[in-house]
Amino acid sequence: MDMNLLVALDALLETNSVTQAAERLHTSAPAMSRTLARLRRVLGDPLLVRAGRHLVPTPRALELRYEVGTLVEQARAVLTPRGAIDPAALKRSFAVQAGDAVLTELAAPLLATVRAQAPGVTLRFLPDTLEGTAALRDGRVDIEVGVIDHADPETTVRRVLGDRMIGIAAADHPLVTKRVTVARFAAAAHLSISRNGLARGPIDDRLALHGRTRRVVATVANLSTALFAVKDSDLVCPGPARLSRSVLPALGLRAFEIPLPLPELPIGMAWHPRNTADNGHRWLRELIATILTRSAETDPAQTDSDTPQPQLDSTRSRPNPVQPGLASA
Repeated sequence: MDMNLLVALDALLETNSVTQAAERLHTSAPAMSRTLARLRRVLGDPLLVRAGRHLVPTPRALELRYEVGTLVEQARAVLTPRGAIDPAALKRSFAVQAGDAVLTELAAPLLATVRAQAPGVTLRFLPDTLEGTAALRDGRVDIEVGVIDHADPETTVRRVLGDRMIGIAAADHPLVTKRVTVARFAAAAHLSISRNGLARGPIDDRLALHGRTRRVVATVANLSTALFAVKDSDLVCPGPARLSRSVLPALGLRAFEIPLPLPELPIGMAWHPRNTADNGHRWLRELIATILTRSAETDPAQTDSDTPQPQLDSTRSRPNPVQPGLASA
C-alpha cells in the first residue's frame, strides 16, 4: 500500500476540494484527481461526490475523517526530529553498570543531579558482573561505565578520560613517608585487585625489566575491599588515581607515585547503537561524562605535597625503554 494515499486522503477530506488539496500538497489538480480515483478504488467508495459546484463527503468519508487525520498527525510526529529534552518531564528507568571504583566517584553526584533535574528518573546501578555478556544488546543494561575492553563489534564506545595507577597505603607507611624507589616498592607486601584472582599484571612486567619481583600476599575482587584491607596494615595496593580521589582522605589513606611506567586506564562508556539518538539516553550520557571529567581535575598523588617524589632505583634499572600497553590485572 502506498502510504502517501493517507496524506492525500487527509487533505481531500479536510478541504472537500481537489484544487485546494492539490495546493496544500504542492501538486497539480489533475494529479490530485488521479489520486482521488485511486483512493476510490482502494476504499470502494466515491468519498467526495458532486453537489452543484462543490464536492461533499460521503458517509464513509465522514467516518474516515477523524481517523485519517489522527494517523497522519502520528506519522508526522514519528518522522519529526525531536528537539532538546526537558529532564524535568522525563519519566523512565536507566540501568547503569559500573564497578565499585567508578561508582565511588560517580554514584553520589549523579544521584544528586538526577534528583534535582529529573525527579521522574530512576537509576538502577548494576555490578560489573555482566561485563562480556549481551546485556547491552538485550537491554538489561543501558550504559556501561568503566574500562571497556570487551565490547561487541556493534557496541558504541566513548572514551571519557584516562586514569593512571598510583600506590595506596596507610598514612605512616614507609613508602608514603620516605623516598620511593623501585627496590623499596618491590620489597613491600602487596595487595592486588583482580576480579579473576590474578596476582600478576603490568606492575610485575615492569618490575621484571628492573630485575625485580614483588610478593603479592592476597588478591581481592574490588577497590573498596582493598582500601579497607590496606587501611590498618602494612600492605600497599595499586589503584586508580582519579577514581579513588575522594575515598582516600575519608579512610585516612595516602597515595604515592609508583616508580614505574604503567599503562593508562581508559575510562569510558558503552551503549547499544539503538540508544544513540535517544534524547533521554543522550542526556544521561552527557551527565555521566561531565561528572567523571570533573572528578579527574585533581590527582591525589600529585596534590599531596607531603608525599616524597618517586625516585627510580638506577642501580638496577635497565636501559631499554618501556612502552606502556594494556594488560590484565
